[in-house]
Amino acid sequence: MAFTSSVRDAMLDLIDETGATAATHVSLHTDDPGTTGADEVTGGSYARQAVTWGAASGGSKANSSALTFSVPAGTTITHVGLWTASTNGTFLGGGPLDSPQSYPTGGTYTINPGDLEATLT
Repeated sequence: MAFTSSVRDAMLDLIDETGATAATHVSLHTDDPGTTGADEVTGGSYARQAVTWGAASGGSKANSSALTFSVPAGTTITHVGLWTASTNGTFLGGGPLDSPQSYPTGGTYTINPGDLEATLT
């Protein structure tokens, strides 16, 4: 059964509601996080970033503000993940970057508004 766009939008709008399954933070990963959030970046001043979401439209929902991460030297990031908290919490899912990003000397990685998109098809 396929859902209409309005039903998909309503489902997506639940990911930033308060509660146990709210996607409030974004992480970076050095490999596919799978279903557990494995391979999250560690070290340096890396930290998950709090995310705010725009309203869902057309079956997708995107971040409404920029997310900037500190990436330690010697790290290659390949994936992002969604979590319920800034530390620990529950891993909700993830996906690949458009292309891996290497940081031989460290640096920052920014996800611009609208570039982190959750979609239901």
